[in-house]
Amino acid sequence: SAATLALGAACGPSTAPGGGNQNRTAPVTAITSLPRPMTASEIKVSSAANDFSFALFRAIIASQRDSNVFASPLSASMALGMTMNGAAGATYDQMRQALAFGGASETEINDGYKSLIALLRGLDASVDFRIANSIWYRAAFPFNQSFIDASRNTFDAEVRGLNFADPASVGTINSWVSTATKGKITSILDRIEADQVMFLLNAIYFKGSWRDRFDATKTRDESFRAIGRAQTVRMMHRSAMMSYASTADYEVVDLPYGNSAFTMSVVLPREGKSVESVAASLQGSSWTTLMGQLRPALSDLALPRFTLEWQRTLNDDLKSLGMRDAFAEGGADFTRLSPRGRELYIQFVKQKTFVDVNEEGTEAAAVTSVGVSVTSAPQTVIVRVDRPFVVVIRERFSGTVLFMGKIVRIP
Repeated sequence: SAATLALGAACGPSTAPGGGNQNRTAPVTAITSLPRPMTASEIKVSSAANDFSFALFRAIIASQRDSNVFASPLSASMALGMTMNGAAGATYDQMRQALAFGGASETEINDGYKSLIALLRGLDASVDFRIANSIWYRAAFPFNQSFIDASRNTFDAEVRGLNFADPASVGTINSWVSTATKGKITSILDRIEADQVMFLLNAIYFKGSWRDRFDATKTRDESFRAIGRAQTVRMMHRSAMMSYASTADYEVVDLPYGNSAFTMSVVLPREGKSVESVAASLQGSSWTTLMGQLRPALSDLALPRFTLEWQRTLNDDLKSLGMRDAFAEGGADFTRLSPRGRELYIQFVKQKTFVDVNEEGTEAAAVTSVGVSVTSAPQTVIVRVDRPFVVVIRERFSGTVLFMGKIVRIP
């Protein structure tokens, strides 16, 4: 018989398991650097996570043309990173390459994930940012203790065995997801099938107030040139000094939250350039260069309010990045996860996300679930975001991308 592994990702709340900042009253003093230099492992993991983020984003948008997308590749990277600790042979090698780790050793990868999680959690006391991981397994199924220990140690994961035959198990797992995303994502599972033996979940939750908020009295109905037809949207306005950069294809305005460690970059294609081509052109290395070119500019910004829920099964996107064996029933090698690892394969990698952008700030959440189964400038710059655009939420000192979106119509 074969068993199924399932991966999921979510973004979660201030009461999320897995720690995070609960101090929302600290004075909001802008920070200009990380509290300490990044380690070599952190740099490798953060750089790889961004390369993977842009590659996965390109794969997703290629099959979601003319559609809104809001993904957390970082959440997917962490859920898959946990799972990779149970993989061996070609299955492991393909996962490592797909996650853009190249020749990095497993120790470097795990050390990097562990300290990057700690670094991101503690950066800004005025922003509610959380990362939570959990693993839920069929109680009677044999798993290697070394895999469980690595998940707890590296990813601070909650690991629990459940009676999967009991319908209440679905509610237990979904309750964790809801708590980890402050109720923004209420479920990741509808049911547990007989061949499913493990669910590996990552949840990321972010809620930050703009360092300079939009004046709600200036928000008004205006036109947005959505794909297909124009629509009337609630357009927010702000005139102030903002970080700005531009290329021949697009403009970027960067809006900080809280103490300015976390920011949202809005990428607006030039007139005549499609959001699809601009989104597909973004890559980790060029993005880092672009972020280094941001300069203060007096900017007159118009940005639509929007709230969006999104979900997708990422199997095909990950296969396109070379991660094929892990999904092959009878062809995957998860012998470091279980003595029955030759019978295990990843049945699905599913992600659900939520984002709300308004005058006060932004709230965003993502859950990624991996399911494992058994066989069987000085002048004023006017940035009018009145047409499809790309949005990136990131931590600017480490460069870590948390969320990426393509907005073609305002929900």
